[in-house]
Amino acid sequence: MANKGRRYPLLIYRHMLNRWWPAVLTLGILLCGLVGAAWLAEWYFPPFENPIPKISTIQGAILLGAGFLAILLGCSLLVMRSAASVQPFEGYLRVSTPFLRFNVSYKRFLRTYTASMGALFPPKSLSGWRREIISPLAAKTAVVIELRGYPMPPNVLRAFLSPFFFKDQTPHLVLLVQDWLRFSTELESFRSGGIQGDSSPRPRRRGGLLSNLNDSRK
Repeated sequence: MANKGRRYPLLIYRHMLNRWWPAVLTLGILLCGLVGAAWLAEWYFPPFENPIPKISTIQGAILLGAGFLAILLGCSLLVMRSAASVQPFEGYLRVSTPFLRFNVSYKRFLRTYTASMGALFPPKSLSGWRREIISPLAAKTAVVIELRGYPMPPNVLRAFLSPFFFKDQTPHLVLLVQDWLRFSTELESFRSGGIQGDSSPRPRRRGGLLSNLNDSRK
C-alpha cells in the first residue's frame, strides 16, 4: 500500500526566489569575470598599454571572494526554490520550506477548501513588497487547510514561513501549488484512507525527543 504521495512545489517560494537567484548568480559571475579579465589583461598587454584598470592582488582577492560568495548564494537560492514543497503521507502532510520542515497530522484537520490568492490576500490591502509578490499570483487557486491547532508554536511558524501561509490569526495554512486540483484530490484520498500515490515501501522510524513538535507519526 502506498504511504506517500507526490511532491507539490510551493509557488510562493518559487515566485519569491525567482526574483533573486538570477540577479545574485549573475553578480557573482560578473565579479569573478571582472577580476579574471583585469589580471589577464595585465599579463597580456605591455605596461602603459593596458586598456583595463589595474586591480591589485588584495583588491582582486576581495572581489573574487565576494563573487564566489554571490555564486554560492545564488545556487543556494536555486536549490531552495526547488526544495520548497508539500507532500501527503500516510497519516500526515509534510510541509518543507527553505528554513523549516514540519508535519501536520490529519487528525488536526478541520476542513479544506479552495480560494483564489487575490481573495485571501487582496493586493489593494497590501503595500510594498507584499503587493509586488502577490499581484502576479492573485488569480491562482490555493488550498486552505483549517486546523484544530498548529503542530508547533504559532510564533515559530510565523517566524520561519512566508506571511502568505496565513490569511488571519486562526489555526490554518494557505498552500499555493501548481496543480491544486490534483493535490487536493490526493490529500483527501490520504485523509480518507483510500491512499493513492508512490507505492515504494518506506521503513517507519521510531519517535524521538522532538516528536511532540510535529505530527509525523500520528
